Amino acid sequence: MFILYALVIGLLLGFVLRGRLAGLATVQFYWPWLAIAGFAVQLVLFSDPVGDRIGEAGPPIYVASTVAVLVAVLRNVRVPGLALVALGAASNLAAIVANGGFMPASQGALDALGGSINPGYTNSAVVAAPALEPLTDLYAMPPWLPFANIFSIGDVLIGVGVVIVVVVGMRAAPKPVTAEPAG
Repeated sequence: MFILYALVIGLLLGFVLRGRLAGLATVQFYWPWLAIAGFAVQLVLFSDPVGDRIGEAGPPIYVASTVAVLVAVLRNVRVPGLALVALGAASNLAAIVANGGFMPASQGALDALGGSINPGYTNSAVVAAPALEPLTDLYAMPPWLPFANIFSIGDVLIGVGVVIVVVVGMRAAPKPVTAEPAG
């Protein structure tokens, strides 16, 4: 849900900085189908009916779908902000791969959120001594926020990158043409 907040912040900042939604239509993003497919696989993978049954196939499917999204982002790295998104996604992927296809979650962050990890396959796991621990889900959003969740430094980089993509895109919109007064 971190990306959802980044989108909202980006839109608000874009409007404050006199950007226009029409500018987002000018952002050229190649291979969107690959990013959409990667996210769609994750939505299905982490749904209760699939997560309860996926078993050992979950981690490699999760890694493959994450790689697909990262490849799409790297294909578009020239878009302002996507280099940060790529760096964040790569750091998350490194932590996930180093920990067997799971993103380690800090028990402290889960406690701060007042939650636990869902049964069945999920992208998170509490690990006693995770590899690449600084890149794992160590932080918690305030529990009073809608869709509050735990997050990593990679998620922060992705969020900042998304804000930049939105703001720069909105600011790139052509200004409306105004007619000169007759006279």
